[in-house]
Amino acid sequence: MLIKVCGMKHAKNIEEVCELNPDFMGFIFYPPSPRYVVGTLLPETIKEIPAHIVKTGVFVNADKNEILKLAELYHLDAVQLHGHESPQLCLDLKNEGLKVLKALRPDGDLTSLAHEYTDVCDLLLFDTPSVNHGGTGQKFDWHLLEKYNGELPYLLSGGIGVDDAETLLNLKNIHPHGVDINSKFEIEPGLKDVAVLEEFINIIR
Repeated sequence: MLIKVCGMKHAKNIEEVCELNPDFMGFIFYPPSPRYVVGTLLPETIKEIPAHIVKTGVFVNADKNEILKLAELYHLDAVQLHGHESPQLCLDLKNEGLKVLKALRPDGDLTSLAHEYTDVCDLLLFDTPSVNHGGTGQKFDWHLLEKYNGELPYLLSGGIGVDDAETLLNLKNIHPHGVDINSKFEIEPGLKDVAVLEEFINIIR
């Protein structure tokens, strides 16, 4: 199961979490977020992250030029689009050599909605709906994903904590490709509790 640790912000904490070898590490480029990295985190810090960890920038309704500019400046491998971004924008970014993750609300006709992104994204992410576009610490009803039978693999997100590890290993009717974890592992926004994170990763793997 893939593990994405999102909302990283502080250089020393990033270094510590890198030692746990997550598959993805996420950085927030959405100004209203308390985990917003511009002005706090030096691009060189992200550049120094080991190559096997996919460096992922999280954007909300940003335009293509802004995303590409920040992706280049911060040495990003992937972008996670957490707003109302179109399949065309996903394709444009993918054609620029970036991996593309698209966050979707876990309601409505999931398979039909996801189908629009099948050829233009690498992964989907199902997260708890919120006006703040993530970071709520709240779960949604995972049973909603039982009706998803699309081709794209997906990450499960939203309020996942260490107490969910065993449940995730024993899921029967939904099949996430991995998990996206954030606020339930924090001491404060942007600062992860490495010991708790390590406990979770050791169980999942």
